[in-house]
This record gives sequence, C-alpha cells and structure tokens, in this order.
Amino acid sequence: MVFGRQHFAGLSRRDVLRAGAGVAVAATLSACGGTDDGVGADGRVTIEMWHGQTDTGREGIEALVEKFHRVQSAIRVDLGGGVLSDAMLQKITAALASGSYPDIAYIFGSDLAGVARSPKVVDLSETVHAAPTPWEDYWDPSRQAVTINGRVRASPAVLDALAVICNKRLFEEAGIPLPQAGWTWTDFLATAQRLTDAQRGVFGTGWPGVGDEDTVWRLWPMVWDLGGDVVAEDGRNIGFKDVGVRALETVEALARAKSVYIDPKPGSEQMYQVFASGRMGMVLTGPWQIPDITQAGIDYHVVPLPTYSGRPMTICGPDTWTVFDNGSARVRAARTFVSWLAQPDQDIEWALTVGSLPLGRACEAKPEWRAHTAETNGLEVFTHALETARVRPVHPAYPQISMALGEAIVSVLLGKSSPTRALNRCAAAAKAALVIPR
Repeated sequence: MVFGRQHFAGLSRRDVLRAGAGVAVAATLSACGGTDDGVGADGRVTIEMWHGQTDTGREGIEALVEKFHRVQSAIRVDLGGGVLSDAMLQKITAALASGSYPDIAYIFGSDLAGVARSPKVVDLSETVHAAPTPWEDYWDPSRQAVTINGRVRASPAVLDALAVICNKRLFEEAGIPLPQAGWTWTDFLATAQRLTDAQRGVFGTGWPGVGDEDTVWRLWPMVWDLGGDVVAEDGRNIGFKDVGVRALETVEALARAKSVYIDPKPGSEQMYQVFASGRMGMVLTGPWQIPDITQAGIDYHVVPLPTYSGRPMTICGPDTWTVFDNGSARVRAARTFVSWLAQPDQDIEWALTVGSLPLGRACEAKPEWRAHTAETNGLEVFTHALETARVRPVHPAYPQISMALGEAIVSVLLGKSSPTRALNRCAAAAKAALVIPR
C-alpha cells in the first residue's frame, strides 16, 4: 500500500485492490504443480517471484532482493516473468491450470481466498509464528487479511487505511472550519454541499463510479459503523441488507446535491486529478495519494473518516505475498525470503519506498518511520487508524459480493435506482454466490 499507488507499482490504488475476476479461479486452481526443484549445481536454490510492480515499486523490490543476496548465498530470487498486479489474478489462474507457476506472487487481499483454494498455495502458519517473523507485533488487519479458517495462507505485503484529505484553501474560501476527528456523515454531507461551486467547477467530494472494488471499499466502513457486516453470521446471506440502505442513502444525498464528482473510469485517476487541480474539497483516500497531492502544491489537512456512531471506523486493504508449492527445496527458500521481507528492517525500507504503512508496531517505532511521519503532514492519522481498522472478509464469495454492491452503488450515484431497490438486487445476487458450495 503506499504513497501513491502510482509511486507504488505505477498503478492507481484501485488497480492494486481491484477484486478482479475472482469468480474464474475455482475452475482451474486444482492443477498439478511444476517439477523443477530449483536446486542448481552449486547447491543454491532459485525461486521465481512475480512481484507485480513497476516504476518505484519495482525498484524497491529489486533493491531488497539485492540486499537479500548480499546477506546470504544459498537462495537466489528471480524477478523475471509475471505481470503487473492488476492482471495478476488472471495470470496466476492460467499458470496454476498449466502447472507452471511462480514460487511467490503479489496477490490482492480481495483475491486471496479464491486463490488459496488451490492445494498449491503453501500454508505459512508455521512460518509466521516462528522467529524472526514479527507476527505478534503485526497490526490486527495485517494478520486478519492473510488468515483463512485459522490458517495463514500468505504473508502481508502492504498496508493502508482510508481517511479524508481536505483542500485547506477551498475550506478557507468557503468559510468552513476544517473537520476534526469525531465528525459525522451528516457533517460530511453538509460540508460537501457548502464546498461545491458549480460555476467554478468545484466539487465537494468524489466517488469512483465504475462499480469495481474502488467503488465498493469506501462503503464498508459505513456498513460496519452501522452494525452490519459483509457476510451474515449464517454465512448464507449478506450482513448489510438493512444498514446498507442507510449507507447508500448517504451516497444518494451526495448525488442529489450534485456535490460529488463521479469518476467514470477505472482507477479513480480522474477523481484524483480533479482534487490535485484544486477543484475538489475532500477526497476519501489513503496515504498512497499524499506524494501526488504534495507535488501538486495542495495545502492539505487529513482527518479520520466520518462516523454515524461517533466510534472511529475505517477500512484497511492489505495485499499479500502468496507462496506456491514447487517442491520442498523451493518452498523452504520462498518461506525464508518472505519471512525476511517481513522483518522490521526490510518492512521499513519497503514502506518508505512504496508508501505502505508499517505492518507492525516495531516498524512504526523505528527512528526512520518517526522521522518520515514528522515530515509528512497527516501521515500519523492513517497510522493511528490501524488501531481500529477492519478488513474485508477473506471469503471466496467476496468478489461476487463486491461486484453486486458495486452495481448498487453506481445505480444510486447515477440516480437510476433507490437505495432500497439497489440493495434488494445486491442481496439476491450476493446470496446466489454465498449458497454455492465452496
């Protein structure tokens, strides 16, 4: 996750979080594995990593691999092959079907449950619970995002959280005081309306309008704050049919007031461009966007998400390093490498390079991170949010639930459906996915 998923992997944050074609995974994940044990004539083991990064993210992982090679001589990490992270699910699905897949791949957190149905995904429970992996030091979202039915199915790769970034100049011009922690969604609606100036082309806020995971994940903190959940306790229904209506009523109010810029393209790049051009007062985003906002010369203020209840609530969207079984020698080597990556010295280096928040408290306490926080306006708001952040369930039906909810949100944003009708359709589609045996 972060600073500028453009700086990280050269992709937008939604590219990094997009649920993708998760529904296609199940049919092909039972394929047999590769046969190359990776052990060379010199006794060294070579493992293949599909890192999914480009630009700064690629440079960051390359630097870490070089460092790894300097500190040991028994393992070599090959960064060739693979694709960018937004196409990784399709690539991994095809690779597992053909029996030729990497040892490590960057898998979106929203896709992990589907991918982990393959018997070729390595259980990392023993790895993360053994020294030197700082498992107990991780923030809860770091652990929850990689745990399925009590088993650790991947190693956390990046971490983030949602908050609201405000354009201080637009607030001052509108005569509105900057929001503070504990503000409500009613406050947010009123503020967005007061910031909107149609004649000047200024919007109060923005929302992705494609229906993808970028559209969806902004609604989950609202659902959780209202007492709902993604999946109901019975496991056969969504857990947000009623409270989801109220959350969508907030979205509907933004659209009716014409105080929201609805981004029609994947990746939310247009929404962020509107904010960076000084024509949007508030944007719900993560710390990855701070470098671009700073580079645009925007004087900004960061505040936690609004709430309905007064309790702090946000969402964290971790992504993962997932290990695949290509034989015992390569599995041991891959486990060694991902465990090394997770140690605080590497975690801090990776976080500072790609804009991730620290995976755990040990990294947060390091002088390098404290110095970075001191010089980065608002960063502590995102880090503090990890104390109470929640994650999406690691559930194989999540991509279908996300797709159904994304369609509901877009229909409300565009005025094509009421919140109640939209949620009824969403509930029916999601239930169909949940009742399929998995």
